[in-house]
Formats: sequence, C-alpha cells, structure tokens
Amino acid sequence: MATIHGIEATAAQLNALALTGYGHFTSMHVEDGAVRGFDLHLERLVSNAKTVFDTDLDRDSLVTDIRAAIAGSSGSYTLRVTMFDPTINLGNIGTVAAQPVPLITSRPSGGGSLPPLRAKTIAFQRDTPEVKHVGLFSTLHHRVTAKKAGFDDVLFTDPISTNISEGSTWNIGFITADGTVIWPDAPVLPGVTMKLLQASGADEQRSVPLDQIGDIPAAFATNASIGVRPISAIDHHSFDPEHPVIADLQRTYAAIPTQRI
Repeated sequence: MATIHGIEATAAQLNALALTGYGHFTSMHVEDGAVRGFDLHLERLVSNAKTVFDTDLDRDSLVTDIRAAIAGSSGSYTLRVTMFDPTINLGNIGTVAAQPVPLITSRPSGGGSLPPLRAKTIAFQRDTPEVKHVGLFSTLHHRVTAKKAGFDDVLFTDPISTNISEGSTWNIGFITADGTVIWPDAPVLPGVTMKLLQASGADEQRSVPLDQIGDIPAAFATNASIGVRPISAIDHHSFDPEHPVIADLQRTYAAIPTQRI
C-alpha cells in the first residue's frame, strides 16, 4: 500500500506523480523496524528537498510518517520514501511554492545472496547526479540496453574523460593489488551504503579511467538493497568475485548497527 501521512494515497495524488514525474526519493532496507544509516537516509531527503523543491522538510514529521507506514510490519523489506507535490503539474511547476509530501511504499527484499554482477559500460552522466531523483528513464533505458547485450546492468563512464562514475542504481568500488579500496572521484550519487563503508575503514577516492581497470583485481557494487555485491566482469574485463577484501567489506557492512525507526 502507498501512504501519505499515514493515509492511503488517492488516485489523483498518484496521477500527479506519474504524469509530471518531478520528485526525489530514498530507498532503505528495513530489518524488523530498523535500518542501517537511517539518519543518512533522512539527511538525503532533507538535502534533496532543498535542491528539488527549495523547501525545508520537517525531519520529525517525516519520521512520524515513516513510523506510521511501517507500524505492525515485521521481517526484512525495502522501504521507499518519495517526496513529491501532488499539486504541481507541467503548467504551474516553478510558479507556485512547493509543498512536498512523502509517498511511502514497500516491496519484498530479494531473498538470499545475489550472484556476482556483470556490467556493461556506457558513456553517460545522470542529470543532477548528486540527487536521488525520480527521473529514471535514461538510466533504466541504458539498463535495458545492457541486458539485451547479455549483461546484468549498466556502468556509467564520463562521456569526455571515460573515467568510471557509478552504476545505474548503485555505487562502485575497486580493490587494488595491495588491497586498497578505491571509490571513483566523479559526479555520483553519494550512496548511503558507500558512506557507511567509507566511515568504517581506510580507503581512497580517485579517478578510475576505464582503460586502466585491467590492472585492478576486484570490484564491487553497493546500495541499500544489495549491500556489497561482487562484480565479476566489466565489459570484457574479468574480476575476482571471491577476493578476500570483498568478504571483509561484506562482514563490515553486516556488523554496522541498525538504527530503530
């Protein structure tokens, strides 16, 4: 069920989001009412609301709405909070003061561990990459293209420099020959899982040229839904999905305490 302020969303409200498609969101993995990095998800919603709607969200009210949406639920699932204004349309956008509301939905989490990811690179940069916005058409279209080519997903590279940036809905990290974790220094969405891992250990952030990944032994993808997922291939380059540093990162992430909503 989709709710707004604890009440089931109406068709008219959902039409506004579907037909105008202007808003932003965050998705979090809930485990028995708790989330890793819940404060970072709230921070993302507040920060993105300022960028997208030029408005200051009431953090306490947002938490109240999320609590109401998950009341009585248990187990593990993915919760999405989408901020949009049901009064905005293509005609009045930018001329009225926005009053975004949280549309809260959930879906089952994928069961079991996922197989290593195979990614196809495409020269592309998302619009406003620092915002987790609802404009997903180009991203998903490139994912479809990658799947038709026999890959699992798409990995973006800068159209000019060819440096690697991010996956369709995930951040990417690399592991060098000496075991150092490298995050691409590029315009990307600052993922919550990536931030949690960065705060838990030593790593580096630097440019990762596509033509130099052949010298890198391992790579992995991160987001709130998949945690840390090994990457076995990028284009024709193979990587070690069982690299010990990946296992260390998975243990590190699993050990991060969850925060009660």
